[in-house]
Amino acid sequence: MKDKPIIVQSDFTVLLETRHPKADEVRPKLSSFADLRKSPDGLHTYRITPLSLWNAASAGATAESIVETLTAYAKFGVPAAVVKDIRAYVNRYGLVRIEREGKQLMLRCDDPEVLKAISAYDSLRSYWEPSPMDHRHTIAVRLTERGSVKQELMRLGYPVVDVAGYQDGEPVPIALRPSLRASGKPFGLRDYQEEAVEAFYRGGAAAGGSGVLVLPCGAGKTVIGIGAMAKLGRATLILTTNSTSVKQWRQELLDKTTLTEDDIGEYGADRKEVRPITIATYQMLTHRKSKDGEFSHMKLFGERSWGLIVYDEVHLLPAPVFRATADIQATRRLGLTATLVREDGREEDVFSLVGPKRYEVPWKRLEAQGWIATVDCTEVRVPMSGETLEAYRKSGAREQHRIAGENPAKLDVARQLLDEHRGNPTLVIGQYLDQLGALSEELGCPVVTGETPNAERERLYAAFRKGEIGVLIVSKVANFAVDLPDAAVAIQVSGSFGSRQEEAQRLGRVLRPKEGNNEAHFYALVSEGTKELEFAMKRQMFLVEQGYRYRSVGWDERRADGLSATPEEGEQAG
Repeated sequence: MKDKPIIVQSDFTVLLETRHPKADEVRPKLSSFADLRKSPDGLHTYRITPLSLWNAASAGATAESIVETLTAYAKFGVPAAVVKDIRAYVNRYGLVRIEREGKQLMLRCDDPEVLKAISAYDSLRSYWEPSPMDHRHTIAVRLTERGSVKQELMRLGYPVVDVAGYQDGEPVPIALRPSLRASGKPFGLRDYQEEAVEAFYRGGAAAGGSGVLVLPCGAGKTVIGIGAMAKLGRATLILTTNSTSVKQWRQELLDKTTLTEDDIGEYGADRKEVRPITIATYQMLTHRKSKDGEFSHMKLFGERSWGLIVYDEVHLLPAPVFRATADIQATRRLGLTATLVREDGREEDVFSLVGPKRYEVPWKRLEAQGWIATVDCTEVRVPMSGETLEAYRKSGAREQHRIAGENPAKLDVARQLLDEHRGNPTLVIGQYLDQLGALSEELGCPVVTGETPNAERERLYAAFRKGEIGVLIVSKVANFAVDLPDAAVAIQVSGSFGSRQEEAQRLGRVLRPKEGNNEAHFYALVSEGTKELEFAMKRQMFLVEQGYRYRSVGWDERRADGLSATPEEGEQAG
C-alpha cells in the first residue's frame, strides 16, 4: 500500500506525492474530477468538490470509476464517508431534468421527496407555472425561466440536466473544405478535434448542443468550433475577446469552410454587420454609454434566428453576458476554453448557463502525440538592487507588486535570454506599459499594447509570423486568441497577480507545433524575496495540474552561467 502516490483525506482533500514514480500516471486521472489547490514542491493538494464531480459526470465518468481510481492509487485507502459522498454527489447529476412536453417545459425528478423539497424553495416560486406539480413527478416551468431555474437549482446543489432540446435556427450551408483555401494544403479535423465535436453534438440528441470543450492553446479550439458549426449548419453568433480574435475567426472560416465573404459579418465599433455568421466581442456587447445605462448591443442575441452561440474563451464571459445567456437557453451554446478556472469564481454559472464540460483532452497527451510543442518551463528568480528593495519595503501591497514586476534587473535577464535564443522567434510579455516601453527602447524591438492601432498591430503580427521580426514585445492584449504560430520562446517579465488563466494563455503562445525537435521555452522572471514569488506559484498552479514542471533557477549577474541552478535550488511546483 505504501508504494502508492496519493493520500485521500476525510475532508475530500487528496495529496499527491509528485516525486512518486506513478505521479504522472495518476495526475490526469485525478485532475478529471478534482481541482488542484496547492502546488508546493513535492506534495500537491487537490480538492474534490460537487462541481468537479458534476463536470466529471457530464463528461461520462461514473461514481464507481472515480472511486476505483482513488482506491487504486491511495496509500492508506479511501475513507468510507468519502466514498459514500462521492456516490451521493455523482448520483445527483441527472436526478433533476428539464424536459419538453409539447410547448411546455417540465422539471422532472423521479424522487418525489426531492421534488417536493425543490417546489418549496421561495427562491424558485416565481419560475413555476400556476399549479405546477402533478402526479408524474414534474413541475411546470415558465418558458422564459429555463436558465434561471438551472442557475438557482445549481446554487441549491441540484445540477439540472437539460434535455428540452433547442430551436433549429436559420439554416446555413457550411461544409469543411478538403484543402485550405489559402495554401491548398490538405485539411481535416484531427482525431481529438472530431471527438470534441461529437461530444458536443451527441448525435443531435436533445442532450447534446450545449457544453464546454476544454483544450490547450494551440490545439485548434477555433477549428473545433468551426467543426461544430459545419455539423449543425445553422446561423451562428460567435462571441470572442477582442478585435484581433474577430479577424482570426473570419480568416479561419474563409480558409477552412465553404462560407463566402458575404456570409460572415463583423459586429464592432466600425461595422455592425448581422449576417448568417456574425462575430462580435464581449466588450462590444457590454458597452454602454453610462454606468447605469442599458447594454444596447445585447439586442444582437435576438437579431437573427441563431442556431448556435459560440463563446470563445468562455472563462472570460462577462457577468452581463451571463444574464443574457440565461434568456436564450433554447439556442445551442458552445463554450471553448483552455481552462474552466474563473478568477471571479463563477464556474457554476458556466456549468448552468453555457453547459457542463463535455470534453477535455490532457495537454500532455497532445504533447506526446506531437500536436503541441514540448515546453521547458523555467522560473528565473531575479534579485533587486538595494535601492529598489528599499522602495519595495516602504510601499503598500499593490505598489509592491508593481515594483517587483518592474524590477529593472529583469532587463539584463531578458537581454541574456534573447542572446541565448538568438534566431528563435521570441515574445517578451509583460503587464506594465512603462516597463514594456523601456524594454522596447533598450532591446530595439517593437512593442504591441492596447494603444497600438489595429492596422499597426496586424502589420507587426504578420511580420512576426513571416520571420521579418525576430522579437516582439507584447502587453496583455496578446494573452488571448492571437495567432502567433511561430513563437518558440516566451519571456514573461510581469503578470497579473496570481492569474492562472493568464499563465495558461501565455504559455499557449509557444505551444503550437514546431519544425524539427518541436521544442519551446517559457521563462517567468520573478523578483527574489518578494510576494511576486507567491503569486508566481498561484499562477503556475493550473499548468502544474496539466503536468508541466517549472524549473526554478537563481539569477546572479556575477555568474557567467547565470541560468544554472545552484545546488540548493531545484524544481518548484512539481
